Amino acid sequence: MNKEQIKNEFKKFAESKSFKKLIYVLGTIFILSLVFQAGMFVGFKKASFSRDWGNNYERNFGPRRGVPDFMIDNMREIPNAHGAIGKIIKVELPNIVVLDKDQTEKIIIIKDDTSILERREVLNKESLAVDQFIVVIGNPNDKGQIEAKIIRIMPAPEDMLNSLPGINNIAPVINLNQK
Repeated sequence: MNKEQIKNEFKKFAESKSFKKLIYVLGTIFILSLVFQAGMFVGFKKASFSRDWGNNYERNFGPRRGVPDFMIDNMREIPNAHGAIGKIIKVELPNIVVLDKDQTEKIIIIKDDTSILERREVLNKESLAVDQFIVVIGNPNDKGQIEAKIIRIMPAPEDMLNSLPGINNIAPVINLNQK
């Protein structure tokens, strides 16, 4: 075979249904592998945060009391690594401690570029106080803390329920701390 024949055979193969199926299958495998890698990356980040949070628990919150470590490790779910939703229980600027919705305490680091909002009003970090209900979005660090990007001060869930018309009769029955 000469060059021209090889070129014609390749052109014929490239235009065939078999070649198109091969390209489709290879493309699908490539896309699926990218999705799998993205899932592994997210899972790794979440597991790393959980490990760092657990490894630094005593440094961040003091010694655990009452429950042995092996029981805590079995009972604990993986905490949300990129944020918190709950009540501020301690303010030591530039850090705050939030009691998250899953009853875990999370240290939130407030940086100079952290946005703090209440409704449409932009606030400074000094306006954060104990017992405020907040939503935090940020990035985990290697010490099991969350570096806040956005902090939004919200009404507490029970306050929102009580403000809805016609719901005042059932609000005391609802336990917002149930899982």
